[in-house]
Order: sequence, then structure tokens, then C-alpha cells
Amino acid sequence: MNIIDARGMSCPQPVLMTKNALKTSPELVQILVDNETAKGNIERYLSHEGFSVEFKIQGDDILVMGQK
Repeated sequence: MNIIDARGMSCPQPVLMTKNALKTSPELVQILVDNETAKGNIERYLSHEGFSVEFKIQGDDILVMGQK
């Protein structure tokens, strides 16, 4: 499982990248973002899709982890 690097991208791109990642890894996804807006939008999308969501701060970046 790879970490999707969505740093520097504005919405809706991080959410679209997350959606595409779920096609190959439907049970677990990890997305690296660098802003609160992307974090919140990905969290809402994953929650809506039935995932539990956790976060890990990595310096200035946020790792969003979703698992079914």
C-alpha cells in the first residue's frame, strides 16, 4: 500500500486522488496533505464511505489514514 502524496494540491484534487486510490486499495488508504482544508475534505469523504479516519502529524504535513 502506497501513501498518496497530495501536498501542494488544492481541493478537490486530494479528494479525487483518494477516490482513485480506493479503486486499488478499497480497505486501507493513506494520504499525505499539507493543509487543514484538504484534511477536512478527505476526512468527510472517507467517513461518508464508511472508513474510520486517523491523523498523524509529520512536521508541517498531515498523514490521513482511512481503514474499513
